[in-house]
Amino acid sequence: MSQHYQNNQGEQPADPPPHPGNCGERQESLGVPSFPLDFTAVEGNMDSFMAQVKSLAQSLYPCSAQALPHDLRLHLLHNASVTCNDGSPAGYYLKESKGSRRWLLFLEGGWYCFNRENCDTRYDTMRRLMSSKEWPATRVGTGILSSQPEENPHWWNANMVFIPYCSSDVWSGASSKSEKNEYAFMGALIIQEVIKELVGKGLSTAKVLLLAGSSAGGTGVLLNVDRVAEQLEEMGYQGIQVRGLADSGWFLDNKQYRRTDCIDTITCAPTEAIRRGIRYWNGIVPERCKLQFKEGEEWNCFFGYKIYPTLRCPVFVVQWLFDEAQLTVDNVHLTGQPVQEGQWLYIQNLGRELRNTLKDVTASFAPACLSHEIITRNHWTDIQVKGTSLPRALHCWDRSLHESNKNGKAPLKGCPIHLIDSCPWPHCNPSCPTIRDQFTGQEMNVIQFLMHMGFDVQKMAQQQGLEPSKLLGMLSSGN
Repeated sequence: MSQHYQNNQGEQPADPPPHPGNCGERQESLGVPSFPLDFTAVEGNMDSFMAQVKSLAQSLYPCSAQALPHDLRLHLLHNASVTCNDGSPAGYYLKESKGSRRWLLFLEGGWYCFNRENCDTRYDTMRRLMSSKEWPATRVGTGILSSQPEENPHWWNANMVFIPYCSSDVWSGASSKSEKNEYAFMGALIIQEVIKELVGKGLSTAKVLLLAGSSAGGTGVLLNVDRVAEQLEEMGYQGIQVRGLADSGWFLDNKQYRRTDCIDTITCAPTEAIRRGIRYWNGIVPERCKLQFKEGEEWNCFFGYKIYPTLRCPVFVVQWLFDEAQLTVDNVHLTGQPVQEGQWLYIQNLGRELRNTLKDVTASFAPACLSHEIITRNHWTDIQVKGTSLPRALHCWDRSLHESNKNGKAPLKGCPIHLIDSCPWPHCNPSCPTIRDQFTGQEMNVIQFLMHMGFDVQKMAQQQGLEPSKLLGMLSSGN
């Protein structure tokens, strides 16, 4: 039933639908009986009336259920000069919700490339991240882009926009394809062009625009959120509150576990990759961050803890304390071999360092899990930090901003927005996503996982000043 109502509220058509009989025809073909409603005896028999309403809702359900999948439709940009890497037009997927004045714009992630050679490789192996030529006409929204209240309790009714990543530049580039440049890098310009087009599709009356993104898209949020706010102000839409939600894009420019030369995207240390990338992409960073660093040092602005203090728009940061992409660029590869002690200490230290960079971030959600990306996963409602789920924390953040409490200095009672796990190991939080053995596909519990990683219970217990059995008990209960 909720799906039926959700479609009715979220999808109020502006004009009458061209085929009023559509739904009915589809019902008949599905062999669902139709139910005439009899209002005459309502007062006398409320139960029977409610039963009729329920039957009606159920009879309509197949209709709405069929309308649900493929809910975002592709629009290629009218301005054909704003392109993907290969010169094909960039675009966005849109699902309008006429009853809502909230807009969610999601920036897709997918690493980057920073020289001709690794961009050529990327084009051969991951073409949809560099070209729109093979994009499907529709996409299904999942997680925070889902239109189902069960999967997306607070944002299901918003206007949803998914912007595919096809610029390979962490959404920062501003250079077009030319004789000299084999590839275009126009990430920052794609966002601006999408905003321009959406203004004509209802964004002009928005109350809230949430710019969200995962991985490279999460870093893209930090790099672009203030620019989007400025763009809308310049266009005369001062009333729209622009906010950011950065998922798995808060990276550290830390020392790698093992130093490797910068050969490809995966082995290159994060600072070096971005340093090379900015030059190759003609990357732009926000003015306020740029001013903090010397010329040629703009790469610093790609790292969350350095750009965050310069941002004007409120941003909610979601980051796994043990992010798989961070470990990859740091050359910690968890391949099912027991982890050496040095790696184990490195992993624990990474969690500590990350926790430290988030302590002054007003709105944050950082579970002690080994994972990457969360907000578009359909299990995103299951993860909790200190008993609060991520959708709940985002709702609390919405409320704290709504009560024009801009800096969130006095959080709402019972509605926390600064949620960072304090336990020290990957998956010491019992709500972490399930881990599977890479070879057998079997699910592992926390203790199996830690043993599998070469975790020495005796030694760890000794370090923490505990009995080994007490430590195991704590691990299995997630304390």
